[in-house]
Amino acid sequence: MKNTTAISKTAIAKSITLDEPIKRGDDFISEITIRRPKAGELRGVSLMELGNLSVAALQTVLPRITQPTLTAHEVAGMDPADLTEIGAEVAIFLVKRADRLAAFRTE
Repeated sequence: MKNTTAISKTAIAKSITLDEPIKRGDDFISEITIRRPKAGELRGVSLMELGNLSVAALQTVLPRITQPTLTAHEVAGMDPADLTEIGAEVAIFLVKRADRLAAFRTE
């Protein structure tokens, strides 16, 4: 899994290259961009479950925040390593900016 964008302390979107591309018809999706969700896009999902990388929670939220837009079925069929990486990025989006900055601060 190779991240195609530089790590940003305040990023609102992140592109991720998948180890196992997703087959959609005759095409393959090998890179997905996820963006920081708005509160309304988190409706019906427990933030605790999302932060704990619940597959069900990710199946609900990822179709709302991915480009190209993934379906819940495509999320369910993802390679576990790819889903874990994407889920971790979603969890990072849930942290306040000051906390993200503090995590990257070097003394």
